[in-house]
Amino acid sequence: MDLKTLIRDIPDFPKPGILYRDITTLLADSEGLRYTIDTLTEKCAQLSPDYVAGIESRGFMFGMPLAHKLGVGFVPIRKPGKLPAAVHSAEYELEYGTDRLEVHQDAFRPNSRVLIVDDLIATGGTAAATAKLVEQTGCELVGYGFVIELTFLKGREKLPNAPIITLIQY
Repeated sequence: MDLKTLIRDIPDFPKPGILYRDITTLLADSEGLRYTIDTLTEKCAQLSPDYVAGIESRGFMFGMPLAHKLGVGFVPIRKPGKLPAAVHSAEYELEYGTDRLEVHQDAFRPNSRVLIVDDLIATGGTAAATAKLVEQTGCELVGYGFVIELTFLKGREKLPNAPIITLIQY
């Protein structure tokens, strides 16, 4: 299946000069969504994770069903102030300024194997920050899973040495 046919391009969003890859059309297509989850599962199973860590918020959409199909736990990686217990946090750079991601300090069993999942890798900032969170918990990062990779932004160069699985490249 050619997943690119299910992703809508929206020019000049969120600002002029940006070509936004809109996954809502993929999410709405039951066959395309099933194919996406099944293919991610097939490719990520070889990494043998104990947990899938999904990055807020679209990483939740793919991470939860992936964790279910792999038979492993799911851990949400959240924006600041969303988690009720003690957290680890990691900052990352935005175009103008910085932001932060958080995970509960007790989110993973000790020495677990963690797969980071998000819908898209662009500059790699959020995935790199999530890798820092995994490191702070004392767990092993086994890889990354993304539906889309924007190769021209070279995000994979920012990621620690671990397998990177993507389904679509632009």
